[in-house]
This record gives sequence, structure tokens and C-alpha cells, in this order.
Amino acid sequence: MTFTRTEDIPREKFKMDKQYPIYVADTVGVTSNYQKLHWHDVLEINLIKSGIGYYIINGQKYEFQQGDILLINSNDLHCAYETQDLVMLVISFDMSWFLANLRYDPEILSPFKEMGIHFTNLLNRNHPNIDSLRSTLLELQDEHVMERLSYASMVYSHLLRFLASVNRDFRTEGIIKPKEKMNSAQLEKMRKVIHAMEERYAHPWTLEQLAALVFLSPSRFSDIFRRVVGTAPLVYLIQIRLERAVLLLETTNMKITDVALECGFRTLSNFNRLFKQYIGVTPRISKKRIVR
Repeated sequence: MTFTRTEDIPREKFKMDKQYPIYVADTVGVTSNYQKLHWHDVLEINLIKSGIGYYIINGQKYEFQQGDILLINSNDLHCAYETQDLVMLVISFDMSWFLANLRYDPEILSPFKEMGIHFTNLLNRNHPNIDSLRSTLLELQDEHVMERLSYASMVYSHLLRFLASVNRDFRTEGIIKPKEKMNSAQLEKMRKVIHAMEERYAHPWTLEQLAALVFLSPSRFSDIFRRVVGTAPLVYLIQIRLERAVLLLETTNMKITDVALECGFRTLSNFNRLFKQYIGVTPRISKKRIVR
């Protein structure tokens, strides 16, 4: 079996206006875009407006609470998990927007470029300047939503101020790296496996087959996968299949039995049990939500 190169493994592609390459929105709970491990081609800032939960980012767990700010790099494998009443502001932007600034401030993107060296994904919630950062992000959102005269320039200036403030005030001389932190080779292997699982979700994968894709023993593969994703490989496969099943049930006229087979479940009883366990309702109830 041959592998694709890392750059050939699909990332989430954000289509943004070249003149205004930024996405700003609140998300309530953990939407489908965040429910699985993913990576994208933009930089991302999260402000937790309310609730609690945690992120798995490159195999590290970051518990967050109201008021926390997280930075997500373009190559970070990450997944958000809601514990209770989560509302977060998501700001995603194309780093090319700041190319002109690099001429006179080459360190403006350092909070992302030097992640894990001088910065962490979760900013220090006890820092005396954290309130100023929160206010800057909320002002940015207000300008984006209201679309008043010259709002694009105002949004740009707020984002520029945020990045400069993080670079100046939240830089540390040495990050204490957690033991056995995932290295780039391990992360790339997990990307390859995740890509294979998502492309061939109906295939009857075994743990041994998945481990063989990246030339690891089943036990070693399972350990690395669990630390990167936050769950066991075959459990993650079930989640991928169920995500597809929900989509088919709610957007097509396929019979429940056909959906189960299409998504890799060999028996209807097993499909019904797992669907209720993970989705919280039965397939029949989910199908009633079909868009006609």
C-alpha cells in the first residue's frame, strides 16, 4: 500500500475574500466542524465566551474555561470537546494578510511560528494583560458584525494589535515541554491513518490493519493514536461512520438498513445500539429530521 505525501492529505480549505481574508463567528456547543480531529490552512484564535471543555491539540490536552484564549496553528491536529454550555468566538484568518507587516515587524506572527518554543496554545489566563486581549477580540467581532464605514481596516487593526500584544506580553524564554510530546513524524503518521479511515470509513478495519498503514505495532499505534486524538482508533472509526450515517439519514430517503450497510455496520442491531449510545437518539428519530 502506498502513501500520499503530507501535503496531499486534505486539509480544511477556507475560501476567503482576498481583500478581507478572515472568518469571525460565535459557535454554540461543539459543531460538526470541530467534533473530529482536523487541521486547516488558516490560523485560528478562540475566545471562550462561556462554558467549559477541552481541546486535544497535537496530542496534548488543554482544559479551557470562560475567558480563556487559545491559538490554533495551521498545521495543528486538533479537536474541541464540550463539557458544559460552551460558546466560543472563532476567528480564522489567512496569514498572508500580514505579509506586508513582516517587512517592518518580522515577529508579528511569532505566536504561531514559535508555538511550543516561546508560546503555548492556551494563553496564560492569569496574565495581567489577558483582559486587554479579550477586549480587543470582542471589539474586533463588533466591527466585523456591524460593518460600519472602514470596518475592514478596524478589524485588521484589532487583529494586528492582538498579535503584537501576544508577542510582546505572552512570550516566555522556555516552554516546559510535556513528556513524550508528539513529534512531527508521529503526527504525520496519524494524519495518514485518519485520512485512510475517513476515505474508506465502510471498510472493515482492524487495529492491526490500521497499525500496518504506518508500520507500527498495534499496541504502539494504539497508544500514539489515543494520545493524539484523545480516543481509541476503532472508537474514532465508529464516530466517523456515525457522522456519515447522520448525514444520510437526515438528507436522503435511504432506508435505515441501507444507511447502516453503507456506513460499514454489519448488523442493524449493532448500528442501532451504537447510534443511540453516541448520538443520543435512535436512527428512526434522526431520520424524522430529514429535509424534504
